[in-house]
Amino acid sequence: MHSPPLDAPSRPQDQRTALRSAGALTVCSVLLLTLVAVRWHPLIGLDEDIAATTHRWAVDESGLTQTFRILTDWVWDPWTMRLLCTVVALWLMWRRQAWWTALWLGITCLLGTLLQQGLKAAVDRPRPVWPDPVDSAHFAAYPSGHAMTATVVCGLLLWLLHHYDAGRRVFRTALAVSVLSVVGVGLTRIWLGVHWTTDVVGGWLLGLLVVAVAVLVHGRRNT
Repeated sequence: MHSPPLDAPSRPQDQRTALRSAGALTVCSVLLLTLVAVRWHPLIGLDEDIAATTHRWAVDESGLTQTFRILTDWVWDPWTMRLLCTVVALWLMWRRQAWWTALWLGITCLLGTLLQQGLKAAVDRPRPVWPDPVDSAHFAAYPSGHAMTATVVCGLLLWLLHHYDAGRRVFRTALAVSVLSVVGVGLTRIWLGVHWTTDVVGGWLLGLLVVAVAVLVHGRRNT
């Protein structure tokens, strides 16, 4: 990486983009949260239709379902993502002496988890229930913890690669892996019948919102 000075401030363009993104994501997140909380019938009906279809596929395609269980329980599990975040934070401290950025990364991931758990408790949305489940999960449904955690961690790491001027090939590879992980984990949660589609979309939106706000905080701290 051709890096800027240690813990250098974010570029002004990054700050403007993050501010606009945070505003748009806040509106979308609050709107979806409200519709889910009041159980808006058209949205709930769509969730149920999608869930019924994907569950039928999951039961019929047992081999694919088992692959998805491995991916969601091990490769894209929230604890795997948090471990990745911890490794990067330690690398920032050890190799780059970027103590503030390492702390910022860890605190953002922690606050994202607390926000996720707080919303789960507040909304208390039941998960799908099946007579022939292919997987199980605990706690309330909204938002999807897998989808939100993957979005937060991958989003933050992509921004760090951009911030420290990683090579184009490295960034594009990381972007492809991140998109595959974030989209993939969301789809596995729906396929396995442990989340409604709006749980996953809500997790994606909230995860992006956390990243946008974190980028703003990082820039303001270093100005």
